[in-house]
This record gives sequence, C-alpha cells and structure tokens, in this order.
Amino acid sequence: MPVSDIPLFSMLRTRMQWHQERQKVLAENVANADTPNFRTRDLKPLDFGNQVRAAGQVRVASTNPAHITGSAGNSAFATGGNSKYDVKPAGNAVNLEDEMMKVASNQMDYQAAISLYSRSMGLFRTALGKR
Repeated sequence: MPVSDIPLFSMLRTRMQWHQERQKVLAENVANADTPNFRTRDLKPLDFGNQVRAAGQVRVASTNPAHITGSAGNSAFATGGNSKYDVKPAGNAVNLEDEMMKVASNQMDYQAAISLYSRSMGLFRTALGKR
C-alpha cells in the first residue's frame, strides 16, 4: 500500500499544495502593489470537512453538451472586497502590511504541515525498523 493512500498523508499533501498556491497568489498581490485598479486576491480556506461531505454526495451528470452548468461557488479565489482600508486614488486596493502578514502566516502553516508530515514518516520508519 503506497503512502499516498493513507488519509493523513493525502490530507497533508493537499494542505501543502494549497499553501504553495496561496503563496503564488499572495506574491502576485505584492508584485501588483502599484498597478492601477488591481484588487487583491486570496484562495478560499481549505476545509477538509466539506471535502469529506462532498465525497459522499452524488453529482448530477450532464448528458447533453447544451445543458447549462452551474458555476456559483466554484471559484477557488476570494477577492479582496473585505479590506478595512480605502482604495488608493489609482484604484489599487493592495495593502502591503496585510499581504506580508498573510505571507508570514501562510509560511508558518506550511512549515507546520511539513513538520507533521516528516514526523509521521519518521514514525513509520521506526515501526518498520528502518531507523
């Protein structure tokens, strides 16, 4: 049985990939701090509870290409409309302090996931007598 089939490792790998993607989005926000009319973006929080519930739901299959597919709530991004700061005169809504706080928080969460992953792998090595 591959390690990737163990639910703990699968969830940790998903979490680390989410943090990598979030880091890219946050870096784009910082890079566009002076771009006129740029709005900050962020990934929606990853919720494993919803993923587990969604795995048990039956999805409606589209039997005809002319069927309209719903797209409400399927976006992975959340726009920065909830900022407590005003938009700059050029229309830019990037606040570097907020973005850097998000980057630092994202980095700490990523490091925690890596630590948990590596410690879990160490437990398996110990159990297998490979230490």
